[in-house]
Amino acid sequence: MASPIMSLFGQSPIKPLQQHMHTVLECVDLLNPFFQAVIKEDWEAVEEAYNTIAEFEGKADDQKQDIRLHLPKSLFMPINRSDLIQLLSKQNKVCNTAKDIAGLILGRKQVIPKKIASDMAAYVKSAIAVATEAKVVIDELDELIGSGFGGREIDRINKCITKLEKAENKNDKRQITLRAKLHAIEADMPPIDAMFIYKTIEAIGNLADRAQSAGEQIQVIIAR
Repeated sequence: MASPIMSLFGQSPIKPLQQHMHTVLECVDLLNPFFQAVIKEDWEAVEEAYNTIAEFEGKADDQKQDIRLHLPKSLFMPINRSDLIQLLSKQNKVCNTAKDIAGLILGRKQVIPKKIASDMAAYVKSAIAVATEAKVVIDELDELIGSGFGGREIDRINKCITKLEKAENKNDKRQITLRAKLHAIEADMPPIDAMFIYKTIEAIGNLADRAQSAGEQIQVIIAR
């Protein structure tokens, strides 16, 4: 029996790749309620949110495996098979990172200091925004192919990638601000707590970087 994800293939593997990215974004979006619960120190809600994140991460892993197993050896498409596999891998790393972040916080029930709580929440939202913009780019891939890599569609994708880059730059600036505020209060914190929060900040930045890399993989495909 054909798996549900493979019923999307038809003549092209692009739709399953896009569906995979939708699952990735659903996973990443859950970091917002996760961190809201962390800030409130509602550890029951934190654990519930983590379990849901893990569920979506598992679903994305299953979709990735399904796509890799059924991706034709030879594609009658103007896209290199290895480029599609690279895109799939980059997409999957985004939700893997989301799960790692949630696990890092839940594992030691890490409290976020009140003085940086609002900045942390804004930082998480800006990282999610990068993943959202990456999905927008990837959603254009089938239109790009349908247009025969037409100039108008390439221009549209380039505009989407510009928005993706701006979202990632905004996330970088929020990271700098958040690190500075944490540095200002770290002397009053247990050193291990400060270390774990710095590690969390770095991981959230990595999530945004990986989302940007997934979206910009479309430029690699266009360049070939």
